[in-house]
Amino acid sequence: MKFTLSWLKDHLETDASVAEITEALTDLGLEVEEIVDPAAKLGGFTLARVTHAEPHPDADRLRVLKVDTDEGEKQIVCGAPNARTGIIGVLAKPGDYVPGIDTTLGVGKIRGIESHGMMASERELELSDEHNGIIELPSGQVGQRFVDWLAENAPDKIDPMIHIKITPNRPDALGVRGIARDLAARGLGTLKPLREAKVEGSFESPIKVTIDAEVADKVPFFSGRVVRGLKNGPSPDWLQKRLRAIGLRPINALVDITNFFTYDLNRALHVFDAAKVTGDLNLRAARAGETIVALDDKTYTLPEGAVVITDAKAIESIGGVMGGAASGASDDTTDVFIEAAFFDPIAVATTGRALKINSDARYRFERGIDPEFTVPGLELATQMVLDLCGGEASDIVTAGEVPDHARAYRLDTQRVVSLVGMEIDADMQRNTLENLGFRMEGDMAHVPSWRPDVQGEADLIEEIARIASLTQLVGKPLPRPRAGVPQPVLTPLQRRESAARRLAASLGYNECVTYSFIDQQAAELFGGGTDAVRIENPISSEMTHLRPDLLPGLLAAAARNQARGFADLALFECGPVFSGGEPGEQALRLTGLLVGANAARDPYGSRRPVDIYDAKADAEAILAAIGAPARVQIDRKLDGWWHPGRAGNIQLGPNRLATFGEVHPKVLRALDVKGPAVAFTIHIPNVPLPKASVTTRSALNASSLQPVERDFAFVVDKGVEALTLVNAAAGADKALIDSVRVFDQFTGDKAEAQMGAGKKSVAITARLQPRDKTLTDAEIEAVSAKIVEKVAKATGGVLRS
Repeated sequence: MKFTLSWLKDHLETDASVAEITEALTDLGLEVEEIVDPAAKLGGFTLARVTHAEPHPDADRLRVLKVDTDEGEKQIVCGAPNARTGIIGVLAKPGDYVPGIDTTLGVGKIRGIESHGMMASERELELSDEHNGIIELPSGQVGQRFVDWLAENAPDKIDPMIHIKITPNRPDALGVRGIARDLAARGLGTLKPLREAKVEGSFESPIKVTIDAEVADKVPFFSGRVVRGLKNGPSPDWLQKRLRAIGLRPINALVDITNFFTYDLNRALHVFDAAKVTGDLNLRAARAGETIVALDDKTYTLPEGAVVITDAKAIESIGGVMGGAASGASDDTTDVFIEAAFFDPIAVATTGRALKINSDARYRFERGIDPEFTVPGLELATQMVLDLCGGEASDIVTAGEVPDHARAYRLDTQRVVSLVGMEIDADMQRNTLENLGFRMEGDMAHVPSWRPDVQGEADLIEEIARIASLTQLVGKPLPRPRAGVPQPVLTPLQRRESAARRLAASLGYNECVTYSFIDQQAAELFGGGTDAVRIENPISSEMTHLRPDLLPGLLAAAARNQARGFADLALFECGPVFSGGEPGEQALRLTGLLVGANAARDPYGSRRPVDIYDAKADAEAILAAIGAPARVQIDRKLDGWWHPGRAGNIQLGPNRLATFGEVHPKVLRALDVKGPAVAFTIHIPNVPLPKASVTTRSALNASSLQPVERDFAFVVDKGVEALTLVNAAAGADKALIDSVRVFDQFTGDKAEAQMGAGKKSVAITARLQPRDKTLTDAEIEAVSAKIVEKVAKATGGVLRS
């Protein structure tokens, strides 16, 4: 948003300097991007009088001037046709920088005659494009600073331009009046009353307006009127200067008026040449394949459902975005239809984005303009058209209704302390809101129609704090607890996450932080890629869906590293995965990935390929670090991206704590990863919390009695899992049996030849640890018999003879 100081003063009565205004704007949240101050470039130029002028002896078009300056008489060679005795001009001395020609002057010789400076033209000082002669001033004293003379006689020539950055939540600041309102509320001046106009129509509008029901929600209100018998042409000098100052090119009076209202009052307008409009105007939804040549002379194919303004023959405008070239106003226009409407922000943004049109109208409508100012803005624009172009106006025609924006929120004057941390007097809070246009009724603040961003009580507090200045916020220490140790800040889940990450790093893994978005093909490999997790507006085609697992990102990172010659990798990531886009449809996990050889974690050990047991050991270590029970079960009901038979789930009953194993070869091929690759995933929230919170280690439960180990070899069916056998044996006497482990397995043709078809032998060791006395042979035999009984019941196995 650009504006000039004089433009701002049309709405704000102030004596504040440019520096004070720009500092206040940034503090108010309207960050100043740029200040263009012509006076800053003109400070070194002074006034001088030509006392004598004669032709150059060696050049017909040059003249040698004697110039009276503040440093005495100077000789200057000049080629301007108006250089003559007696005129007062602007002198650039040797050493001065001339911005229009990007040159620092020095003493030079022109055709053999020395020249001590130059008499400047307006273009050389970047005051205008005028370069037919040097500047002639009607008054002034020799030696007077040129910038001081301009300040007294032509202040518009040195009018500073201010460029501010507007955040999407402040559409009211897209007009100079909205900026002036903020500054007045801050105390930098007084907001002038808004000018009003009421133009009585002298005839009925020959152009009527209708809105189809299918777009009534996209364009709730439309108004307009005809002005006939006008004379279009160049706009007045003051209007052209204002537009040029903010980077707009003056076109003609009608177009310049619409541009002026867009920036002055944030009221986007459009002018149709009434002679080029056939019949009445109708607002409807665009049909598939319809096109229009817009004012930028480009042809656009309209998206189906976009709001368009049509007459009896063709589409004349893209609603809220850009008008059509066919009915645009030209220098020959004598009758116009002036449009002022309110378009739905989402509808305008959708259409503008689809067409890739960035217009001033779209920029404002998609952020939300003042719906109540639609007809008043039309009246003011009509009055300016009559003042500058003449003609007579018709009655106003309308369609639809101004949307109801009325809403009010309770102002809790104490909440500014709890929410922001500032102490502001209650009366000052109310005055601040009133100065911003809010209507106060007791404790209720009624939101003005030009502030669509205010949607709750917290927004009222934000406005009060913003105007008071957040620079007044004083840092205060948090209150110390009266006694004892303060309550912990981190939740148990946060502490477990930190512990898991720390241990993974200590095991030699490098932490990765990958995007939460992946492409659909990768997501489908891991059970995702559905519409429930599809991104509506993805960053790129490779980030279309929320990730269902952490492995896709780690495998993609591994593929990139392998492509650069790093074959041995140990990576981990801790973060959320998503089963849907709603709250509660995400889970925290930690995943580790090992690729290649074990050299990535143990560069000084023997080099060997990583295997399933590396992943299992690391998963168990991390589970132990976050408090998982020691006794768990292994389950083989795996997801499709794990290698069947070479992976497993660590479970506590039906609760899955972790998964470990080899990654399926088809997944590795799809993601271009060269194996072997093993991984593990820890489901951190699934690990149960301890029943009681303790701050000390548990008592050492060691026995001074000699443990006893007994070996058993069972003949079981080939399909029986060793874990089933181990669990059955361990449950024979939980108080006495300390551990059970497998130490041998005999399978294959030889085994079946000895033990029968479909059979195998599994040998286990049971460790018995007495606590209060040494075990007798009878007690050992009794426990052994229980082990045989439990295994036989669970697996159907018998002792191998």
